[in-house]
Amino acid sequence: MPLKTNNLNFTIKTKTLLTITFLCLTAFTVSAQEIIEDKVETKVTDTTITKESLKIDAVAAVIGDYIVLDSDVDKMILQLKAQGASIEGVSRCQLFGKLLEDKLYAHHAIQDSVEVSDAEIRSNVDQQIQQFLQQTNGNMDELLKFYKKEDEASFRAEIFEINKSNKLASEMQRKIVDELEVTPEEVRQFFNKIPQDERPRFGTELKVAQIIIEPKVTEEENQRVIDKLKQFKKEVEEDGKSFTSRAVLYTDDIASKKTGGLYTLNRSQPRMVKEFREVAFSLEEGEISEPFASEYGYHIAYLEKVRGQEYDVRHILLIPDVSEKQVMEAKEQVDKIRQSIVDGDLTFAEAAKEFSDEKETKFQGGQLINPQTQDYNFELTKMDPEFYGQIQDLKSNIVSEVLTDQDRTGNVKFKLVTVTDRIEDHDADYARDYLKIKELALNEKRFNAIDKWQNEKINDTYIKISPSHRSCDFNSNWLKNK
Repeated sequence: MPLKTNNLNFTIKTKTLLTITFLCLTAFTVSAQEIIEDKVETKVTDTTITKESLKIDAVAAVIGDYIVLDSDVDKMILQLKAQGASIEGVSRCQLFGKLLEDKLYAHHAIQDSVEVSDAEIRSNVDQQIQQFLQQTNGNMDELLKFYKKEDEASFRAEIFEINKSNKLASEMQRKIVDELEVTPEEVRQFFNKIPQDERPRFGTELKVAQIIIEPKVTEEENQRVIDKLKQFKKEVEEDGKSFTSRAVLYTDDIASKKTGGLYTLNRSQPRMVKEFREVAFSLEEGEISEPFASEYGYHIAYLEKVRGQEYDVRHILLIPDVSEKQVMEAKEQVDKIRQSIVDGDLTFAEAAKEFSDEKETKFQGGQLINPQTQDYNFELTKMDPEFYGQIQDLKSNIVSEVLTDQDRTGNVKFKLVTVTDRIEDHDADYARDYLKIKELALNEKRFNAIDKWQNEKINDTYIKISPSHRSCDFNSNWLKNK
């Protein structure tokens, strides 16, 4: 929950906030084996990037087995902007410090034998390149020109190494904080030490419930899709056709269409929906499953390769079509449900339990859970803009008009929403806001653990910062002069 306070410096610290913010983004930086020369005179400034500043590319720092180049900050900025991230108020020295942190984590991840999945990284590279290609309308030559690369193979290899370094860094940081917890007493002490006039202020919060009604797919349509998948299975197994080509041509899974339906799964890192994982892990290498259902539609899966805990699985997804008749029937149903609630024949919670098609909420009276806080409260101004627009003027316990939405497959669905409780903006209250305060206390404990680890490892690691970068006012003791 974002804080509306100007001073909570023991809770959110600039350096660790930058670490967490940019750890989630893949900065496009490069590495090369060079030696720092003390005579390098390139200077780090907080000015705008120019073509001239990109010409000189000396080594800026060595962190253990890793180096940082002068151009890395520039390329990091370009990549963050390409991803739509805002770097307003973030200086080049802060970004340079972030690169130093990442290399420190990656170096010690290797020292501590932290393992990362090369297959997962390759899959991430594929996804990133597809995202990059959207910027050039699918033109690979334009993309290579933009990033000054000679060919796709070298471009992929470089992105792979960058991703692997970043993944090592994130896994090392996760290892540091993973097992940290806070006790109720620690939460109480954390809250009590905040001066009264510096306590966080939480914005207006709502508790929201919803009823979802989805048009029903006919049995005939379901069977048509199942028969089509069985036909694909037969063509591959008996006629020698390519599973990959059929996925490219026919799958409704846009995310994997260009890669022939390929996903890499790991038994120790759950990914994909439960039904998909269960089928994939039950197959023998080279085997194609029978058609099976998930919340997305119907699939067949082909286990292409097993490498220890990693499974390369291709699939074809077909989404059954919903007829106009089924859409109209669903609309009529939701209209009747709304009228029953308005007339007082049913409470909203009773209607949700009896009629809602959303399994996750129907048995809680349609009550939505905030995924960030794991409670029922949503800060009004931090909601999804579309959802905010639907409920911002809705008074408590008044049912909305029928709203039209889309499910995960793009099919239409209808919903009713109501605000079950409203809490106006307020200063943090220990009892009412315990879960949010607990999260703040845990974050402070994580920050302190990261600070302690980083300070210890900086002293134990070979680090050399070039003279041109020593003017930066680092938060951490990278210059080892403290």
